[in-house]
Amino acid sequence: MNTRTKFTWMIFSCFFSLMHFNVDAKTLIHAGKLIDGKSDQVYSRMSIVIEGNLIEDVREGFLSANDYEKYIDLSNHTVMPGLMDMHVHFGGEYQSKAEAPLKVEREMEAILATQHAVVTFKSGFTTVRQVGDSGLVAISLRDAINAGKVVGPRIFAAGKTIATTGGHADPTNGKALYDYSYPVPEQGVVNGPYEVYAAVRQRYKDGADGIKITVTGGVLSQAKSGDNPQFTQEEVDAVVSAAKDYGMWVAVHAHGAEGMKRAIKAGVDSIEHGTFMDDEAMDLMIENGTYYVPTISAGEFVAEKAKIDNFFPEIVRPKAASVGPQISGTFKKAYERGVKIAFGTDAGVQKHGTNWREFVYMVENGMSEMKAIQSATMETAKLLRVEDKLGSIEAGKFADLIAVKGNPIEDISILENVEVVIKDGLVY
Repeated sequence: MNTRTKFTWMIFSCFFSLMHFNVDAKTLIHAGKLIDGKSDQVYSRMSIVIEGNLIEDVREGFLSANDYEKYIDLSNHTVMPGLMDMHVHFGGEYQSKAEAPLKVEREMEAILATQHAVVTFKSGFTTVRQVGDSGLVAISLRDAINAGKVVGPRIFAAGKTIATTGGHADPTNGKALYDYSYPVPEQGVVNGPYEVYAAVRQRYKDGADGIKITVTGGVLSQAKSGDNPQFTQEEVDAVVSAAKDYGMWVAVHAHGAEGMKRAIKAGVDSIEHGTFMDDEAMDLMIENGTYYVPTISAGEFVAEKAKIDNFFPEIVRPKAASVGPQISGTFKKAYERGVKIAFGTDAGVQKHGTNWREFVYMVENGMSEMKAIQSATMETAKLLRVEDKLGSIEAGKFADLIAVKGNPIEDISILENVEVVIKDGLVY
């Protein structure tokens, strides 16, 4: 373990945990209402039995609490599977030109990542997919959480995003030519299939769970275009081929239609943002079973902030103004066409802990409340290839549950106020 990684572990281990208690013995939960993540039905008066970190049984009616060592009364709550966000960036939040500090060390990113994990976890998200950071921050945080050194959601991490030279996620964008050394594939900048393999294999070596690539321009990068294609077909084919060798999923940042079509044809797992997705891209996604992760929240955020003078650099502002409204329209059309949708927010552009707002935007743009919840439970579990362990409340799955007052099918916005979080059988 190198010095920087050791320091990151020290940072994570210094944070206090949220209060929790163990449920090694069998625990009974009475749920006034139950949304199981799979069915379209809202069940009433249900009993959930947890043993260790697994759900042992789910039954109709309220079982006798006298038969169990521990009992949790949620008879006035709606109980749901732990929520899952497929697009977060722990370690940062966008700041305006006036707010941004002159210098940010990577160690600060590690400190903030731990804070963001706790805030996200408390808001009911027991699983997240971190799609890109400066390198080993999310991977180290994932391992610290799994080891019980700090509280937070399950993290599936991509490590450093892979880009092409000058593309979105090239870390040297905006720097003077003589102020940087040319980044090598291991640092996330590739050109050609050979370099793609080197970058993917480095992420496997780093311990990443999957791969994130940027096949088009981006909104917040220091570049003129937000939607031009930035990977050739051969390059994105190589990404998928290399990732499959190591059992890794591939998530793809894409705003422009041409770039995302190349990625879909290559066989990637998900398209993130998908802003200018056209009919052909939607047809390809349906044909290939590719998931769409909309991140409407980020689009709404950047569109609103684009109205403020000097919030964004001038090269970014017009991109932010055009992308926000477009994402909502694309989401509505993709949902109506039958594209598979998995919940994702891009938290880190907007504030962490506001992930619930994505549900509101999804419902406002035509998705039913139940389908929105399923997009953040069973559909996200399928995208991560863990549907046998997570995503629904049923016997044999990990005991990840949340509880809210009221019925989110009647008012989706109540998901802002999660009162109970259970992860791996631990009640927080």
